[in-house]
This record gives sequence, C-alpha cells and structure tokens, in this order.
Amino acid sequence: MTPRRKTTQIRLGQLKVGGDAAITVQSMTKTDTRDVQATLLQIWALEAAGCDIVRCAVPVREAAEKLGEIKRQIRIPLVADIHFNYKLALIALEEGVDGLRLNPGNIGGTAFVQEVVNLAKERKIPIRIGVNGGSLEKDLLAKYGGPTAQGMVESALRHIRILEDCHYPEMKISLKASDPVMMIE
Repeated sequence: MTPRRKTTQIRLGQLKVGGDAAITVQSMTKTDTRDVQATLLQIWALEAAGCDIVRCAVPVREAAEKLGEIKRQIRIPLVADIHFNYKLALIALEEGVDGLRLNPGNIGGTAFVQEVVNLAKERKIPIRIGVNGGSLEKDLLAKYGGPTAQGMVESALRHIRILEDCHYPEMKISLKASDPVMMIE
C-alpha cells in the first residue's frame, strides 16, 4: 500500500480533514436543493450510512437560500457546490455552510474571487478547488489536445495560485476524470 502523504489540515465545521485526521467519506445529493425535504431525506440516509461530509448543488439563488434551513437539520458538515456565479457563494456563506466547492477560474474574475475569499476568511470556511477532466478550460484543452492529466494539474495549480494570491491557505484540492488511466497518471 502506498503511504499516505502529509497534508495540511483544514476544518469543515468540527470535522478535521487532511493532516493526521482520519480519512473522511463525502457524498453529494442528487436532489434539487430547493426541495428541502427531499434533500434532507437523502442527507439523513447518507448520515445513517456513515457519510462524513455532504455536498449540495447550488445552481440558483433559491437553492443557496435553502442551505441554512438544511444545515440546521443535519449533523454532518455541509458543502455548497458553486458554479459560475460568485454571488451564490456569498449567499451560501451567509447561510452558514461549512465549506465551498468552486472553480475560482469560472466565477467571474479575481475581484469576485477576492470577495468570496474575504467572507470565507471571516467565517473560517475552507474552499475546495474541484477540477474535472470533462470540463477543463478551453485554453488547456487546446494546449493539450483534449483532457489530459497534465491539463488537469495545470488547471489545479492555476486555481491554487488564485487563492494564494488572495492570501487564503484554507483549501482542499480534488481532481477527477472518468478515464481511470488519466486518474492514475
């Protein structure tokens, strides 16, 4: 078995992630987050199955505004999955989420990232940079001739630099691809 790498530890609510903390299990709901009852039923089932962290999609303002209501009724940390609209991240933070998943490169520019980071810093909320091989930036797809492991790493490093330029170290990084060979690379 490959030895575990030493990483920087962050906190999602009371849960420690990384460093010498136990490995955690995260899942994501498949519901429309605006449907609080359906979302809660899925989260409660995940909690019962041993899930440690849950992520909910936040594609619209109304979904972001339901996160506080959801958070109050669950026991595990809640992460808001944000795409494209930085204002949804701000609402999610105001609603009390324990973490954000976003792509700093697609929420409208450095000024918007800084606004999200400022509020995340104030609330001590970590940001997960999520890179997906199926949705790499167009310039990286052109540079590498399609999705590649190298393109995914370059994307992750680009987004890490954005947060570091904002002086925000509270981050976790994930890279995923549907191609298992690419993931091994």
